[in-house]
Amino acid sequence: MTEIEFLSWVRGPGFQIASVIFVFGVIVRLFEILMLGRKANLAEANGSEMSGGVRTIFSRMAPESDTFKRSRFTIVVGYIFHIGLFIVIFLFAPHILLITEVTGVGWSALPTPIVDMAAVITMIALAAVLLHRVKDPVMQYLARMEDYLVWLVTFLPMVTGYLAFHRMGLPAPSLLALHILSIELLMVLFPFTKLMHAFTFILSRWYNGAIAGYKGVRS
Repeated sequence: MTEIEFLSWVRGPGFQIASVIFVFGVIVRLFEILMLGRKANLAEANGSEMSGGVRTIFSRMAPESDTFKRSRFTIVVGYIFHIGLFIVIFLFAPHILLITEVTGVGWSALPTPIVDMAAVITMIALAAVLLHRVKDPVMQYLARMEDYLVWLVTFLPMVTGYLAFHRMGLPAPSLLALHILSIELLMVLFPFTKLMHAFTFILSRWYNGAIAGYKGVRS
């Protein structure tokens, strides 16, 4: 298989396979969560589930002061690479064009130098996360193989995308093919790993907030 044939495969059949697995997997996982249901609350309501749930979705965006003091590094670096990933994925012009082709929806992109800088900062933050996980005794104990796999499939699209954009190391078609392939690997694993929290964090926050809101307690 030549470089062009490999690129054509990952952009065609490979992307289609990964997209089907991603969409079907996400739908199944969300369906599983929603079908769990919960027991009817027979206590008298002292507040609103809806307002409590919505409030908690946004209030949990900022960590509590005690939590921040205990885990300052993890929280700060976590915010940095999550924001960086958002910028690179959703505010880079070529990515927006791809999303527009698939969904018909588009928006303005950030200047390329800003996205490029965000990519570098994100890769540094991800490397810092891995180093902290390897060196910290508590993190070593808590970490599982899935955590390292999730880190790898998150990091690979960043580094391959950076290399492809700057055309470093290999011919341009090979770099682009490797970048797309790394994204497809992430898509395939996404519904079956902790990456799924990108969808489920809203459900979990709303659920906790709704229970507290029903009781008249701020979550």
